[in-house]
Amino acid sequence: MTPAASEATQVHGLAYLPTPVDLDRLFREESGRILASLIALVGDFDRAEEAMQEAFTVAAERWPREGVPATPRAWIVGTARHKALDRLRRERIFAGKAALLKDEEAVNAPDPDGAPEGLPDDRLRLVFTCSHPALALEARVALTLHTLGGLSTPEIARAFLVPESTLAQRLVRAKRKIRDAGIPYRVPGRAELPERLDGVLATLYLIFNEGYAATGGNALVRRDLSAEAIRLARLVVELLPGERDARGLLALMLLTDARREARVDGRGDLVLLEEQDRRLWDRAAIAEGMALLPGALSGSPPGPYAVEAAIAALHARAASPSETDWRQIAALYGTLHRVRPSPVVALNRAVAVAMSAGPEAGLPLVEELERSGALAGYHLLPAAKADLLRRLGRHAEAAESYRAALALAGNGSERRFLSRRLEEEEVAFSAPLAAP
Repeated sequence: MTPAASEATQVHGLAYLPTPVDLDRLFREESGRILASLIALVGDFDRAEEAMQEAFTVAAERWPREGVPATPRAWIVGTARHKALDRLRRERIFAGKAALLKDEEAVNAPDPDGAPEGLPDDRLRLVFTCSHPALALEARVALTLHTLGGLSTPEIARAFLVPESTLAQRLVRAKRKIRDAGIPYRVPGRAELPERLDGVLATLYLIFNEGYAATGGNALVRRDLSAEAIRLARLVVELLPGERDARGLLALMLLTDARREARVDGRGDLVLLEEQDRRLWDRAAIAEGMALLPGALSGSPPGPYAVEAAIAALHARAASPSETDWRQIAALYGTLHRVRPSPVVALNRAVAVAMSAGPEAGLPLVEELERSGALAGYHLLPAAKADLLRRLGRHAEAAESYRAALALAGNGSERRFLSRRLEEEEVAFSAPLAAP
């Protein structure tokens, strides 16, 4: 704590003086929980979002002068509640909307820290509302990432590889649809749960992926998003213990997230899987994921999340990179492509083929994808091609592909990694050949 902060504590009895970064971090880490609480209160996405923004604006004005309250999130929620109430009154629709608000005691009550007793909590209700089948899948995911994940429109647009204007319109239409269709803010009854599950799982998986490999910013890993996705997946498994896809997704998240600490170095730069210190892998998470696998893989054909979890398990079992069973991983990607075909799965299979049979075997598969145009704008396609060319010693072509990947990458950690590799290939290309 700085001397100034210490003085603030003595004068105001408060924790410390905030910086803009503190508010940014609070928004990043807590906006999803705050918004879920406010939507539960006012029953409207836009009103809840406006109230939260107003509360953060007030915090930016007052906290530097008065200090940060002991429970910042509760302060934001309480202030936003009052802002929402004031707004309704100003718009002279308070009488009509009063039923949507709790009584004054509820408005003034501190926000509960964490889920109430039993299931579900506000965030799980929000996930099911955002994943309602009346909404297109793209809209469900975008809305959930925006409201629960706190991602900005540009960040989500990069994740979907769509223009920001398209994504913004998608969000507006989704919120309007929820309002106009009267989609309830609740977890559906048990009879409805299975048919609603696919959308919820797809949403949680994308949130997890954004946390595990952020599309923007300087940090590669956003632990808050990954942790939130895992927490919500646990709730879904608890709600639906017999659903193998839910178990498969939770297993996949745990087995993948177990590698999180080894994915970046001390500077926050990307560390490739084959270069990671496996002693940093979370063995407890691996054990939990492994325990979920048998139930997830039951039935035929296996679910896509279970197949991905099985791939992650093969990585987790390998004591060293050389002991990785790439042949089986390539076969599992083939299975995954039959169960849920996508160009990203095809790219991952091409990389696995290259690792098991050599880069000369994987490169044609990558080039075929490139010619199809299916992954245009996806930086990992030229990055994968560059790596295979590098392994083949075709340094000039590798450098060209690294430049293409660098032009598309949005994350700072990945950009630094690609820049280093580009420099290495440029040096290798320009180095004089050894005399025979």
